[in-house]
Amino acid sequence: MTISSAWSDLPRPVKTGSGIVAFCIALAIAAVAYWKVSTQREDAIAKALTGGDPRQAPSLIRRYGCGGCHTISAIAGADGKVAAPLDQLRKRVYIGGVLQNTPDNLVRWIVSPREFSPLTAMPETGITEAEARHVAAFLYRY
Repeated sequence: MTISSAWSDLPRPVKTGSGIVAFCIALAIAAVAYWKVSTQREDAIAKALTGGDPRQAPSLIRRYGCGGCHTISAIAGADGKVAAPLDQLRKRVYIGGVLQNTPDNLVRWIVSPREFSPLTAMPETGITEAEARHVAAFLYRY
C-alpha cells in the first residue's frame, strides 16, 4: 500500500483540516491518558516495594545533596560525577557494589552506607529511615 492509496482510503472528514485537528486532539488525549495510567502504575509499584512515596523524594534528594555526587536525570541539577548514576536503580543487581538490590537493603544503605562498606565515599547524611523510604521509592520509580 502506498501513502497516496492510504490517503485516498481515508473518509473525507479526516482529509479536511478540521478532521486532522480532531484526530490530533484525540491522539493527544489518548497519549496523556496512557501516560497518567503508566505513571500511577509505576508509583504504586514503587510504593508497594519500599513503603515510601516517590513524590516526596525530590526535596529530600536536594536537601541531603544526593545530586552533588550522583546523576539523577529526573532531578534538575542532580548531575554529580563522583558516584554511579542512580537512574533505573531498580534494574541493578547490587547497591554500592556490596548489597543485593532489595528495597530494604536500599533503605538501609541510604541511611547507613558505612555499616556495609566502611571505606565507601558515600557519607552518612543523617537521613531518617522514613525519608530514605521516600528516596528509595523514587529511585525504584525512575
